[in-house]
Amino acid sequence: MARKLILDVDTGTDDAIAIMLAALHPSLELVGCTTVNGNTAVENCTDNTLRVLEHIGRPEIPVHQGMARPLVRWTFPTPRKEGDQSSRIHGPHLPLPKTSLKARSSGAVEFLIETYRAATDEIALVPVGPLSNIAAALALDPGFADRVPEVVIMGGSHGWGNVTAAAEFNIWADPEAAAMVFQAGFRKVTLVPLDATYQASLSHADSASFEALGTPAGHAASLFVKHRIAAYDAVQPLPGGGHAPIHDALAVASLIRPEVITTEFLHVDVETVGTLTVGRTVIDTQVRTEAFRRKAPNCHVAFGADRALFLSLLTEAFARRG
Repeated sequence: MARKLILDVDTGTDDAIAIMLAALHPSLELVGCTTVNGNTAVENCTDNTLRVLEHIGRPEIPVHQGMARPLVRWTFPTPRKEGDQSSRIHGPHLPLPKTSLKARSSGAVEFLIETYRAATDEIALVPVGPLSNIAAALALDPGFADRVPEVVIMGGSHGWGNVTAAAEFNIWADPEAAAMVFQAGFRKVTLVPLDATYQASLSHADSASFEALGTPAGHAASLFVKHRIAAYDAVQPLPGGGHAPIHDALAVASLIRPEVITTEFLHVDVETVGTLTVGRTVIDTQVRTEAFRRKAPNCHVAFGADRALFLSLLTEAFARRG
């Protein structure tokens, strides 16, 4: 039986690939998408999500628009600056045809709360943008964490940041929300940070292989991968250049084949007050003896990724038509 999930997205290029993987892979059933301010304004994230779903022939999957700003702080300039790092990697609108599809009338937070209250099957929650919607659901529904069987988060880093020297974008964008999520007591939390996603980057050859599939998803994935490689080579090149991480899709892939990532069970918290380190995921790797552990593990943290398996899962999904 296909595994059910809800994707919480701030749809730019890697979110789009994650959506296509979740919507098309036979091992998954995408129950719905919720959108949040992040890579671009939430209205653009919603429009991009709808464009992706129509393009791949899955217009029936509901989209619910969510939080337009972080819980506490104005992280982003308003309006977003043209040419900032995020817009260079993602842009406000994906290069897909415009859509007449509309988001559902109920908001993302309401949809999350009501869906999990009514659920008779387990539904994984996969947030791959800032965690504002998830934190708002926790604040409004005291039983929310108990109803969600598993949370798979794309975000954070142990080794480095990609928006500051210390912080990864999704966590930095709403650090108070992220701190709430890690402290909420969900039954199982998996974190897929930059440490893992950079090990599963895709190349121009992979982009060409997607295009050769001859499907709408293959064509779109090829466009997004090529765009990401050009942006990364210009903004934050990876060693050797010519390849780029597809962060969000790796989180989705771990629901299909858990072995696509390798994890350690550790304690994770988020810095919310540091002058230089706000938004940093503080991952306690000091596990030599229990005497050194101040807090119990709360998160399965991915430190490794199987690039070949990741690529095969993407290819299997994108060969399909909706």
